[in-house]
Amino acid sequence: MPYAEFVAPAMLAASAMNGALIDTTFGVFFRLKYQKLYEQMLATPLTTRDIARGEISWALLRGAVYATVFLLVMLALDLVGSWWALLAVPAALLIGFAFAGACMALTTWMRTWQDFEFITLGQLPLFLFSATFFPLTAYPEALRWVVEATPLYRGVVLERELTTGHLTVASLVSVAYLLAMGLIGMRIVSRRLERLLLT
Repeated sequence: MPYAEFVAPAMLAASAMNGALIDTTFGVFFRLKYQKLYEQMLATPLTTRDIARGEISWALLRGAVYATVFLLVMLALDLVGSWWALLAVPAALLIGFAFAGACMALTTWMRTWQDFEFITLGQLPLFLFSATFFPLTAYPEALRWVVEATPLYRGVVLERELTTGHLTVASLVSVAYLLAMGLIGMRIVSRRLERLLLT
């Protein structure tokens, strides 16, 4: 496989992660701690679950635009080798959902802007060491299972399999992993917002 075809789907997955991370951390923190927007929203019939759904849905809408444009660029550069690539945008939305839920949940524990250093501390190794630039075989045997357990790796595998047309059981594992991560994150967000705003 040419290197560009190897890296492009991984960059699509990484852009989905980054978009969701940015949308559900800095903005959410500002609206929660300084703007007090969620307290105002809870004075209406909305619930904390509605707030979590709304924030994550907004992140996914923006992510859909990023992913679509990214896929169009990949098509223009002839970096797509299968019709399965039509599912690359929904897969990017799934990656975004997973990271949006998890990052919004983490944001509810942030106390100051300095705490966002921990987000960056987790984001950079994920980006560099999730088989984004190198195949899994480039890592030492002892570290491969750690890489395979990371959420971005699951997204990279899914995007790579869709754009090349080489689907395996790993595709279903990735879908289940990312879906569970997003649902668990959204559940945590709802409970944390109830604790922070309703008690």
